[in-house]
Amino acid sequence: MKKKRKIIVYIATSADGYIARSDGGVEWLDRPRPAGNHGMGSFLRSIDTILWGRKTWDLALRMGWKGGGFGLGPGVRNYVFTHRPRESKIPGVEFVNEPVRRFAKRLRGRPGRDIWMMGGAGLIASFLDAGEIDEFIIHVVPVLIGKGIPLIRPRRRLVPVKLRSVRRFPDGVVRMHYEVGRSRANPAPGSSR
Repeated sequence: MKKKRKIIVYIATSADGYIARSDGGVEWLDRPRPAGNHGMGSFLRSIDTILWGRKTWDLALRMGWKGGGFGLGPGVRNYVFTHRPRESKIPGVEFVNEPVRRFAKRLRGRPGRDIWMMGGAGLIASFLDAGEIDEFIIHVVPVLIGKGIPLIRPRRRLVPVKLRSVRRFPDGVVRMHYEVGRSRANPAPGSSR
């Protein structure tokens, strides 16, 4: 039996739950990392696809990311969700505007490794509300930034998660690994990206 491809949110948050400042700034993530970089290398070897919201994609490009990055090479597929799809000039990058469930079903139906949900908050919310997130691996960085972009775009929801593991690193970062359960509340119609 073939293994189901999981969609995994692998992300860092501030101790007060933000993935970035309100302007998208993530300078607070620029800090010394312990040997093994919190298990990032192992995670990268487990995936072959990355899902991006357009704002997160644009920020990554402004920060110098050139496609196929993170040491993954040209075999990694990148899908950028946008309301205005266009042709990509970067190999391995496709802009999409497709309903989340249909896209996830199509993607999971192809052979491959797990799928990294890069974010941002709107895209994570859309996939979560559609029942298409399997796991969250959250690295809580020991810093408070006061305000910013939350991990998941806020709205009323009740989604149980099961804690699979917790690991504390020497630099104070804590990694929490959750498995996502089924939503107990029906989300309001229409999810956003």
